[in-house]
Amino acid sequence: MIIKNNFLFIFLLSISAFTQKTKKKDTARIISYVDKLIIKVNMDTQTDGYTFLDNSDNSYFHIQPNDESRLTLSLDYEFIGASIGYSPKFLTSNNDNNRKGESSFTNFSFRFFLGNWTQGIQYSKIQGYYIENTRDFMPEWAKGKDPYIQFPNLKFVTWKGTTSYVVNPNFSLRNIVYQTEWQRKSAGSFIPELEYGYTQMSNQEGTIKSITYIYDIELAASYYYTFVIHKNWFISPFISPSVGIRFSKDKEEPKNNTISEELEKHQINRLKGGLQLGYSSRKIIFGANINFNVNWYNEGESTSIINDKSYAKLYFGYRFNAPKFIQKPFKWVNKQFGQ
Repeated sequence: MIIKNNFLFIFLLSISAFTQKTKKKDTARIISYVDKLIIKVNMDTQTDGYTFLDNSDNSYFHIQPNDESRLTLSLDYEFIGASIGYSPKFLTSNNDNNRKGESSFTNFSFRFFLGNWTQGIQYSKIQGYYIENTRDFMPEWAKGKDPYIQFPNLKFVTWKGTTSYVVNPNFSLRNIVYQTEWQRKSAGSFIPELEYGYTQMSNQEGTIKSITYIYDIELAASYYYTFVIHKNWFISPFISPSVGIRFSKDKEEPKNNTISEELEKHQINRLKGGLQLGYSSRKIIFGANINFNVNWYNEGESTSIINDKSYAKLYFGYRFNAPKFIQKPFKWVNKQFGQ
């Protein structure tokens, strides 16, 4: 019990120190709103599509889920933030189930801000895919009339972590990504990022279930810049190349038997980038993003796999004073350590 209490004491002391450091960041360049509760709604067109390319004859097939529009609700306060995302059925772009099949998408993410450090944790689950280039496999297939080739049981479950550090203290990553700060003067920063994750890809065909276990670790060299073009308006481009290692293992489960293969290693390459136009004031925040996120690797000598996540996003948020029942535990932490 003593060890647990000491660990809790050290953890709370660290959080309090980092939080106070963030609050003291208020300058003419950056204004902090970590003491405000921020509620934000995002709507984007992100889809997790995969292209499997046969290098021997340049043939390919591209799969993607039937969730062309996604909705994300997020909440940020002090040094903690959380989001939940899903594909609502009331958006007509997600309702073409007769031809593309039914897909489901769920995403939970948490983030912690410790000074110039940001730690993110994410969980996502996507099920139900269709082959976008069905015509290549069915010459008589008619777009808009015939159903696509579908994989209703194909599922991707991912756990991912991201650790990043903002090198330039005069640049606010939180202004353009989480809107918990307000960048008042133009600035940019190099932001090294370490990403690591685990993905389980599975598919059920009759009594046969195939599973692929994927472990990724990547190092990214990101650069962001914010141009303050008006008192309340800004434009922020960014680019983020990365390289990493992917370990994968395949498993097939017939009805009465299990067959496992050895762990394979691949070099994975990724390129992310985008452009954001945003508005920020003391209470209202909104904006639009255009982003791309592409990673690729070679699986063997003849097959290349490309994961494309290009999308557009709209967001709207509001800052306000947190209710007392939320303020109370954070004030208690600060009071315990004399802050």
